[in-house]
Amino acid sequence: MFDFLDYSFMIYALIGATLISFLASYYGVFVVERQMSFLGSGLAHAAFGGIALGLLLNIEPLIIAVPFTIIVALGITWVKEETQLSGDTTIGIFFAVSMALGIIFLYLKDNYTADAMTFLFGSILAIKKFDLYAAGFMSFVTLLTFPMWKRWAYATFDKELARTDRLPVLRDDYLLSVLIAMTVVISIKLVGIVMIAAFLVIPPATSRLLSHSFRWMTILAVLISLISAYTGLMISYYRDLPSGATIILVESVFFIFAAIYNKIQNK
Repeated sequence: MFDFLDYSFMIYALIGATLISFLASYYGVFVVERQMSFLGSGLAHAAFGGIALGLLLNIEPLIIAVPFTIIVALGITWVKEETQLSGDTTIGIFFAVSMALGIIFLYLKDNYTADAMTFLFGSILAIKKFDLYAAGFMSFVTLLTFPMWKRWAYATFDKELARTDRLPVLRDDYLLSVLIAMTVVISIKLVGIVMIAAFLVIPPATSRLLSHSFRWMTILAVLISLISAYTGLMISYYRDLPSGATIILVESVFFIFAAIYNKIQNK
């Protein structure tokens, strides 16, 4: 029954899934409540530019993708705050430019197809020790920022009132954008660029249907994400299916049941 534990790649995948699911769902609640769902997709495709540059230079892609995506996230936040462009428009512009750069970088490199496909769709086999160190570091940073959770939650529901109370809303927005960007890049190996937006959004959206407070929404989102990741990994291992897509489908099952339950409760 537990024969998968004989393989190091599955142990890496389980550890990585635990850390990444926690990170994605924890920050995902802010993405959902702030109505920034397009941000996850935008940053994932921005990361594609950094990954492609890393592949071109024969450097570990995450080393390039993390700062690349952070710069894009900061750029999106700055343009949104300093101009009259909407968030979706700003994300769309950075999304397009980053993808264009990624396509050019890949075009300049020979024999890139296999590596690129891994990052696009995710793979259990793709998770290495370096990815676990990155996810572990990001989890440590997240633990250090736990005291800010209440402040972020306050600004999520009433940004103007938070400013009136002299909270550093803009600084927090920049910090949150950086942390979400790092989470997106770290999650790519597990679920892929194509699926990362759903990975960020579905567990928090599901928990929103089942909870009546932001605190419980966060807790439930983390639990749903963890259970979905473990279940999806097991199914993908035994059925030889893509891990990212399988995890997303399991999450979608939770969402469907939550939507039905919510509908019944509201009758």
